[in-house]
Amino acid sequence: MTFRIADMPLDEQPRRRLALHGVATLSDSELVAVVLSAGSRGRNALDSARSVLADGLTSLSRREWRTYSKTSGIGETNAAKLAAAFELGRRAVSRDLPVADPVRDPEMLARSLLARFGHFVQERLGAVYLDSKNRIIREREIYIGTLNSATVSTRDVLRHALDEHAASVIVFHNHPSGDPAPSAEDLMFTRKLVEAGKLLGVDVLDHLILGASRYISLKQRGAM
Repeated sequence: MTFRIADMPLDEQPRRRLALHGVATLSDSELVAVVLSAGSRGRNALDSARSVLADGLTSLSRREWRTYSKTSGIGETNAAKLAAAFELGRRAVSRDLPVADPVRDPEMLARSLLARFGHFVQERLGAVYLDSKNRIIREREIYIGTLNSATVSTRDVLRHALDEHAASVIVFHNHPSGDPAPSAEDLMFTRKLVEAGKLLGVDVLDHLILGASRYISLKQRGAM
């Protein structure tokens, strides 16, 4: 017999605790239980939440929901609820991007980029193009796939800079492993891009490498 959340003392029920004490007081499993609202396969919502959080919240946020709905036991509806909740969170953060303000340091971009690209399980490379006053002209996603010399061309990154009449560019890509430590390929690509940019009069300001929850600026590291 499933032990229902409704059978728990009132002050221990996640929704009741949220109403009385605020959303920030809930644990990760309690928050997920509120999103799920109902359990599955003989488990209440809190038990289901603990099960899907077995590998941690960051791992859960990076799941592809269609696949996960078939393997987690929570069902397609609950998997879709979780996917929607994580996507809303990413969009809320990404809309803080200071489009009208000059970009003065990588932190101004990194939070938005982490929210939108840090969860992907395949590498994505993009660029933020800036005008002569370091204001954002446009952001482009350029590649999806493995970052190496065979698949990534500096030409395409810089061609878009010329198309946008950009004075400078900040390049970014994610590491599906969640670890933003730069690889030898990352460093080689960055050096090639900086040199090619000099020839075309486009300043490559930084290369941001995005992990699951943190980023590395190659400019700050002195690697470019």
